[in-house]
Amino acid sequence: AAGLCPARALLARPGAALRALCGSVRGLAAGPEMHFGFQTVTEAERREKIYQVFESVAKKYDVMNDSMTLGIHRVWKDILVRKMNPSPGTLLLDVAGGTGDIAFRFINYVRSVRERQLQRKLRHHQNLSWQEIAESYQEDKSKSLGDSQVVVCDINKEMLKVGKQKAQHLGYTEGLSWVLGNAEELPFDDDKFDVYTIAFGIRNVTRIDLALQEAYRVLKPGGRFLCLEFSHVSNPLLSSLYDLYSFQVIPVLGEVIAGDWKSYQYLVESIRRFPPQEELKAMIEDAGFLKVDYQNLNSGIVAIHSGFKL
Repeated sequence: AAGLCPARALLARPGAALRALCGSVRGLAAGPEMHFGFQTVTEAERREKIYQVFESVAKKYDVMNDSMTLGIHRVWKDILVRKMNPSPGTLLLDVAGGTGDIAFRFINYVRSVRERQLQRKLRHHQNLSWQEIAESYQEDKSKSLGDSQVVVCDINKEMLKVGKQKAQHLGYTEGLSWVLGNAEELPFDDDKFDVYTIAFGIRNVTRIDLALQEAYRVLKPGGRFLCLEFSHVSNPLLSSLYDLYSFQVIPVLGEVIAGDWKSYQYLVESIRRFPPQEELKAMIEDAGFLKVDYQNLNSGIVAIHSGFKL
């Protein structure tokens, strides 16, 4: 009878009923269950655990990226910025970009475009005197980004700290700002940015749907969304080798280089839990973006998803 009617059994045992009710309330308060790697946790627990992962790996993040990908992550990020093709005056928001990798590439790219524009301008003014050329060159050189700006937004203080130190060391000061903020609740006005990028960050967002809605909100009409993320490998043989490398080598590298096996075990598991290319594309479209597509790199080890706010 208890099996057929659980409610009757609970009523027969008031203490059990009270404990069950309290457990349900606690479950609702903690939020829905979700994945942290291969573990099942509450939403609140996942947020805390992910924060701890990146707080732990921040100082060794760049070294580990080079070790895990054999330096190929640098090529993937270069491809992302070339796909963006920013022009002088572009306002970029780079979310989960604490270490500055996309921001620095953006600045370098815009400076290069400005330099080419300046050279073309001077070539078309052959009748200028040397002094006029020098003055024009210095005036344009002083605005090497042409009013471009990049705002790096990250939820993790340690990651931002590492990025700021890198920027100071490498001499990046112009057109760069750092903001502590959550991808699911961005601290920016509507219709503010020309481009939104998130590189290897959306996988670690607790509510991807909310992050995509926020990306849409802060972009100007005509603005572009670009996401670089580990994805699902299409080649079966490569997929088997990739799994072997991911689960047998990367956590060991994490322990040897960063003294942190668990964080890198999570990072590997989180890749396997991440939605495949077509599913993420559908999620981006659900957020309101149009002309959504993706480009697989290295047979889908990573993919670049692109969409426009039109």
